[in-house]
Amino acid sequence: MKKRNIIWFAALVLAAFTSCSVSEAAPKAEHVILIGLDGWGAYSVEKADMPNTKKLMQEGSYTLKKRSVLPSSSAVNWASMFMGACPELHGYTEWGSKTPELPSRVVNEHGIFPTIFQLYRDARPEAEIGCLYEWDGIKYLVDTLSLSHHALAPDYQKNPTALVDMSVQYITEKKPNLLAIVFDNPDHVGHADGHDTPAYYEKLKELDGYIGQIVAAVKQAGMLDNTIFIVTADHGGINKGHGGKTMSEMETPFIISGKNIKQGYCFDDVSMMQYDCTGVMAEIFGLTKPQVWIGRSMPVFEK
Repeated sequence: MKKRNIIWFAALVLAAFTSCSVSEAAPKAEHVILIGLDGWGAYSVEKADMPNTKKLMQEGSYTLKKRSVLPSSSAVNWASMFMGACPELHGYTEWGSKTPELPSRVVNEHGIFPTIFQLYRDARPEAEIGCLYEWDGIKYLVDTLSLSHHALAPDYQKNPTALVDMSVQYITEKKPNLLAIVFDNPDHVGHADGHDTPAYYEKLKELDGYIGQIVAAVKQAGMLDNTIFIVTADHGGINKGHGGKTMSEMETPFIISGKNIKQGYCFDDVSMMQYDCTGVMAEIFGLTKPQVWIGRSMPVFEK
């Protein structure tokens, strides 16, 4: 009898250890909606007419000092945001990387560097995880085999509301636990008309309207009280380009708002890098980060 009790106790200890290895803590929210604006420089926030975005700032936490990895271009930074590591580790090093130019330091069972999507899928096999985007290059960076749903919006120059319409429908119908929505603007306008121009700020105003629609959809779906919103960018820009080392290209906003997030808190005094976005999301969901990740969380959570 005594031996049987010892075996039973050992089994309980093993089960507890196994569950703790998947999740360190209870989740801070059941839903995360990450909204990415390609080419949105932090320099523009003060001047921009973005009431919905600024409401999230006021009701949440933010920094305007998050730095992109180099080069300050798209794929390398979206990869860093989703993969919790720098280019030297995940291997995606260029504007349009579809596969790593450097061998990834680690790959998962799908043959790609570990992403937040795969990490969350492993912890919550039943979770609804999605990614919707306007730039086709995103699909190479998110580990689509870990997603419940992913889709490219039709040509946004002909269908400017396609992505937000898709997002609203997906949110209201599926109530995703983790959803990334990636707009290809204001980057496109930055290349065509220039960054820090009237056309650039007009596009930001338009995008802010879409952000308002996404927040409204979350409310309509009955998710608002258990959701955290993140609004951020891959890089900024200068003149009609990006990829360089100016702060206009390197500094991007990071805004986080919702359940268990400090309100009205600016953390510009805390160093934040692109790959730290993943560290924040891992803490939201209570996930144990892979050893290869260098992304850290930020002091944005209520105690």
